[in-house]
Amino acid sequence: MSYSPFSLVSAEIRQRAANIRLACFDVDGTLTDGRLYYDDNGGEFKAFHVRDGQGLALLRRFGFAVALITARTSLAVEKRAADLDLIARTGVQDKLSCLRRLCEQHDITFGQVAFMGDDLPDFECLQNVGLAIAPADAHPWIGDIVHWKTRARGGEGAVREACDLLLEAHDHLDTILGVSPQ
Repeated sequence: MSYSPFSLVSAEIRQRAANIRLACFDVDGTLTDGRLYYDDNGGEFKAFHVRDGQGLALLRRFGFAVALITARTSLAVEKRAADLDLIARTGVQDKLSCLRRLCEQHDITFGQVAFMGDDLPDFECLQNVGLAIAPADAHPWIGDIVHWKTRARGGEGAVREACDLLLEAHDHLDTILGVSPQ
């Protein structure tokens, strides 16, 4: 196999990823490229990368709880989450409190959470979780505090990189790729 998510990270990040049970993702700037599109009637459009969706679906398939947490109220995010059978929390003004409630619902600690975000609304969550991830183009203040930054930019496959890392850390790649263990 020529691509291994583990080849991109340190042993510390691998260990952190192995402890994760809940994966949470900001939306704008993480699952999207961060640009906001409005039509003449004030309707909002978002573009999601299909490979990010595949990664999120794989996480769910292998038993991870997966949540999208965004400060913006967005029907597009709710639709995308529903399509992938993900938890959607939109219009969230206090992401850390939202994350705390998700941990309580899933009977886990912050240490068992991966959170991926790109800007100041994600700061507190990123400071408190077991694995803090940012896309390559995250704001520098965020890039300075996370455990790992992806090679890809937000909306361009960064979430898939994070998903692949978690899947490999939990030994699911052979099953995904149909490889028999030797």
